[in-house]
Amino acid sequence: CKILRCNSEYVAATLHLRGPERGAAFCTALRSYSLCTRRTARTCRGDLAFHSAVHGIEDLMIQNNCSKEGPTAPPRPRPAAPNAGHGFESLDICDYERSFLYKHGRPPGFQHCAAFGDPHIRTFHDDFHTCRVEGSWPLLDNDYLFVQATSSPVAKGSNATVTSKLTIIFKNMKECIDQKVYQAELDNLPAAFQDGSVDGGARPGGSSLSIRELSPGRHVEIRAGYIGTTIAVRQAGRQLSFSIRAAEEVAGAFTEEQDLQLCVGGCPHSQRMSRSPRGRGRVPAETARALCREMLPVEDVYFQSCVFDVVTSGDANFTMAAHGALEDARLFLPDAEKLHIFQ
Repeated sequence: CKILRCNSEYVAATLHLRGPERGAAFCTALRSYSLCTRRTARTCRGDLAFHSAVHGIEDLMIQNNCSKEGPTAPPRPRPAAPNAGHGFESLDICDYERSFLYKHGRPPGFQHCAAFGDPHIRTFHDDFHTCRVEGSWPLLDNDYLFVQATSSPVAKGSNATVTSKLTIIFKNMKECIDQKVYQAELDNLPAAFQDGSVDGGARPGGSSLSIRELSPGRHVEIRAGYIGTTIAVRQAGRQLSFSIRAAEEVAGAFTEEQDLQLCVGGCPHSQRMSRSPRGRGRVPAETARALCREMLPVEDVYFQSCVFDVVTSGDANFTMAAHGALEDARLFLPDAEKLHIFQ
């Protein structure tokens, strides 16, 4: 995939354009950039930098009233500067946010998804479901990430399930990272990938993927700067939780075949449960409400989920699961107004 060459030729062509006279030359450079991306389309189909460039060109042509038809400039010869390795492309191709800002003149948009407790799913679109999903289900399945949650019954004879295992695959990205797999199970929340490493490997952008332990055995954070994504994995009581802040472009990079993703569509209708505790629970509802109110003073869906989980499981530790999910949402949500959901 030669998208880096297209990027650097465009940067070189526009670097010195300034003032009102730049219009025609800028449009010529954009058309040349577009032509270059079309020539690399076949080999770059799964490349994030390629898709970012294509969308960026379209936006810039509209903003600058450039016609798609018109002259293009011949590619410039690339100077063999002694410090060429420190140019824009090598510095920023594995820094998604900086690269996006450079190309689009604005920071990228972000989305948040979480799975915690019973499990309860907060989707990228701020829908909220409680699921009866026993076995393994994909939370995410796109061009850059695959996340699978494995659930088992919260207690013997119960319909409710909790996440007992999480598998996260960071797919190979040529310029930046080797494929990395992270796996967490109950009472085993490692601060390293499955191969024992703590970063994206020996490639130039390997440091753009990193893992760190925020609370031993309880809270791990994985930063994937090359795709503008941060993931938190927690254990509270006998359940695991997952939270993600992902760049919109990354969250939406999937095909029609990858349609089953709980973070995108929520639980399938047949797997959704009501959060109103019915029948005899293991803890009286009022006791559960009092416990949850200590950790969650706002009676939103996080509070409702907490009550449901404590009643169903009899485990007061589920108050920590809902509280942790709310704290992640506070950090990860691009819009603070959407923190609390009321249903």
